[in-house]
Amino acid sequence: MATRSTSRKTVQKPLPSTSDQALRRRVLDALDKLKAKDVREIDVRGKTSIADLLIVASGTSSRHVKSIADEVIKFAKQAGVLPLGVEGQQEAEWVLVDLGDIIVHVMLPRIREFYGLERLWTVGDDMPEAANAG
Repeated sequence: MATRSTSRKTVQKPLPSTSDQALRRRVLDALDKLKAKDVREIDVRGKTSIADLLIVASGTSSRHVKSIADEVIKFAKQAGVLPLGVEGQQEAEWVLVDLGDIIVHVMLPRIREFYGLERLWTVGDDMPEAANAG
C-alpha cells in the first residue's frame, strides 16, 4: 500500500455498509488528489443521528478549500451520490459537504483550530470505561 503525504487518523472503526465504504473511499481519494492537509475521520455513530462519519480536512487557502470541496462533490457524483447540501462555498473558509451518512468539513487551519470539531466530537472517547459510567 502506498504511503500518503497526508496524515489520516481514524478515530473509531470504519462504517459497516459497502456503499458507505465506497463513498468514504471516493471522498478520501478526492481529498488526496487535491492534497488536503491533516485529514481526520470521526465515527459519530451513537453520538448523533445526522451522520455516521465526519471527515475533517484542511486547505492552505480559501481557493484551496473551495477546490477541495468541489473535488469531493465531483467524486461523490461520480459514485452516484448527490450532496444533500453544500454550505460555505462563497467565503470558502469552511465548506461543509453533506453526503448523507458522511459529512465532509474542509477548513482553513485557523478556522479548524478555533472551532475544534475533532475535540467536540471525540470528547470522552479515550476515557476508561469506569470514568464514563458515572
